[in-house]
Amino acid sequence: MLLNRRHKTSFMTFPISEMTPVRWSEPLPEKADVVVIGGGIIGVCTALFLARECVQVLLLEKGRIAGEQSSRNWGWIRQQGRDPDELPIMMDANHLWQELATQTNEDFGLVKGGVAYVARTQATLDKYAKWMTYADVHGIDTRMLDTTQTYGLLPGLSGSVAGALYTPSDMRAEPWLATSALAGIAKRDGVRLVEDCAVRGLDVAAGQVVGVHTEKGHVQASEVVLAGGAWSALFLARHGVFLPQLSVRSTVAATTRVPASFTAAASEGELSFRPRLDGGLSLSAGGLHELFVGPHAIKSLPSFLTQLRHDPFGTRLLPSAPRGYPDAWGTPRRWDEDQTSPFENMRVLNPAPNAANVTRISHALARVFPHLGPVQLRTTWAGMIDTMPDIVPVIDRVRALPGLTLGTGLSGHGFGIGPGVGRVLARLVMGEAPGHDLGRFRFDRFADGSPMDLGPAL
Repeated sequence: MLLNRRHKTSFMTFPISEMTPVRWSEPLPEKADVVVIGGGIIGVCTALFLARECVQVLLLEKGRIAGEQSSRNWGWIRQQGRDPDELPIMMDANHLWQELATQTNEDFGLVKGGVAYVARTQATLDKYAKWMTYADVHGIDTRMLDTTQTYGLLPGLSGSVAGALYTPSDMRAEPWLATSALAGIAKRDGVRLVEDCAVRGLDVAAGQVVGVHTEKGHVQASEVVLAGGAWSALFLARHGVFLPQLSVRSTVAATTRVPASFTAAASEGELSFRPRLDGGLSLSAGGLHELFVGPHAIKSLPSFLTQLRHDPFGTRLLPSAPRGYPDAWGTPRRWDEDQTSPFENMRVLNPAPNAANVTRISHALARVFPHLGPVQLRTTWAGMIDTMPDIVPVIDRVRALPGLTLGTGLSGHGFGIGPGVGRVLARLVMGEAPGHDLGRFRFDRFADGSPMDLGPAL
């Protein structure tokens, strides 16, 4: 079901990059009620919902709106398989996406086509069936499919299957279009957006955040929201705050138009795919996480031991990040406000896709859907997913820096849940009840001895 077919938007088959022209630029104001750092889906949605409460918001992005993981993800908007503590926020996000799609003339490809997790074995199907408990509690339309129903949902699927977990109300969108479209709504609603403007650090006086220092000057603000994705830990470290956050590389490929019509996005372990507006598929091969090991990764290792033990062979450790990456060995950890920061040195984090993984993706597609015949890859890309030890985000005020609110570590789940998290962060900034239990997402869980529980998410 198409949910926002309005004015035709020029369609891009590649993520936003540093070569994308600047769309939003204006002089910095001397002050704002709130400064939002980071122009990904979380930052844009936070700014949007703050502006709707008559808050003067300035959103600052070091490179391009949606330039990093917000345009490099799979484009899934899924409730299915979520951590149970994320699920209520995700359900809100599902409704917010549909509302926001009616508030723009930009067609960002919002489709209610469902998401399916295919089980090749009965053991996997039994594992999926356990998640039905959470779907039933929250009234989500998730259901179990048998073998015949699974083949009917995914025509041409090869090999034996035991069944699938399927949520018809889950959606998808074109990520490189969607966040930019929401930024347009935010701009219309009063948010000031400035690209190519890195925030070098917080201005702190008497222990309280009073503004930000940027490459273009100082801005006074009593509230700041950090939604910096893979750069958040580096930003906080400069202010003496440790966040055990790692970034893993994820490779994605996009095909040319395929001679088949799929209604649902799906994952069957070897391959995950999403139909796109242009008739092609966005693809990713599962089971491989590539972690660049730098000084912050080593310092964070104790917090991540549970996660690594859970999937010891699915993580590939790379000896060092390329120059300029957040956790590269040569990336500065300290700089003055009048010095060029690492955020300016790399406007858009644009990792090269893993060539071997691209080959795996092509072979997996041929095996899983052989009826498609030879399929050409139109383009490939990679992104850096910022992940936390327990694979759920931080959504909290930072006690060590009063006036700072943190929304980061979405662990590859951020695009779909973005509007929901943005509204929660806006409420935190305004001192309102967040509307959800945020206990699992508190910042202090990494320092108070809490076990790093991976939870029952799929």
